Amino acid sequence: MKILDRYIIKKFFVTYFFVVAILMAVIVVVDYTEKSDDFIKHDLSLWFILKEYYLVYIPTMANTLSPLAVFISVVFFTSKLASHTEIVAILSAGVSFRRFLMPYLFGATILGIYTFFMVGWIIPKAAKKQIQFSVDYLKSPYFFELRDVHFKTGDSTYIYIQNYNNRVRTGYKFTLEKVGGVELLEKLSADKVVWDTLKQTWHIDKYKVHTFEGDKEKSWTGNNLDTMLNISPKYFENDYKLEETMTLKELETYIREEVERGVGNVERFLNTKYERYAYPFAIIILTVMGVTISAKKSRRGTGFQIALGFFLAFVYLLFVIMSRSLATGAPNETVIAFIAWLPNLTFAFITSFLYFMVPK
Repeated sequence: MKILDRYIIKKFFVTYFFVVAILMAVIVVVDYTEKSDDFIKHDLSLWFILKEYYLVYIPTMANTLSPLAVFISVVFFTSKLASHTEIVAILSAGVSFRRFLMPYLFGATILGIYTFFMVGWIIPKAAKKQIQFSVDYLKSPYFFELRDVHFKTGDSTYIYIQNYNNRVRTGYKFTLEKVGGVELLEKLSADKVVWDTLKQTWHIDKYKVHTFEGDKEKSWTGNNLDTMLNISPKYFENDYKLEETMTLKELETYIREEVERGVGNVERFLNTKYERYAYPFAIIILTVMGVTISAKKSRRGTGFQIALGFFLAFVYLLFVIMSRSLATGAPNETVIAFIAWLPNLTFAFITSFLYFMVPK
């Protein structure tokens, strides 16, 4: 590693951590101001808030904003180098622009690997405490409001619940059906099904069973049935930011289990999964873009280049928000993966264009 490489890498990381510190200071102040009424209402001490909420909130937001922070920091210090004619001197000494990019790419790669490791495994484990804090003190009491809920609990077993009360762990208008091919073999129906916390089973007071064999139908009624079903009350609990509390492996397992149960609302989990894979590449792409738009000395000064950097960072953030909205209505996993990568693909194209336009 040459002196030039060490110089740029040092600038890269020092400026990055400075930008992150500034951004987090602003975000924390705004967030605390917004939530201060809730903190006061629950009579929470400052130490408790810091320990249970902001100790996780700050690194979570810092990693989420890593691509934008890298972009802004690269534009900031590279434009300074350009304004001091340092880049002109470097290129005049025989260093190619591609070689000039190497230390930037090295720093972006290190930061990308670190960010991927954090958002994939470390932060999700820590986020459970912060999100539980939000549920307990910042959100309204949760009520399960979905109606006409269907579950697939086996290869040929299906459950239907018209509505569910998560406060008393009771489902109403319950049916359990067993199907063979396209034919209904057995159907159990009851007015309600209640979770027994001691036995860890579902209890049915009164039920009616219909069995079908060809054209013949049999039926009978019964009382006091305890049954094990492939669902538990956790499926009806608050899933606020649930995807943020899962590691990549847990996300993949959860998505697979939900699909097997016949639940279709897994789009946000799939989008989170592919966004995490996109983070490292976003850092690299935005680093190269930052260098290309700020490496040329501008007559308008560094202020214009920094302002341009902030504008493009805002556009990138807008693309990310739009992609999350589009993923909600995506028809399949392939489309969701494409949408999650769309901001990176778009900015990679723009970066390629800018790279070839830079005087070398």
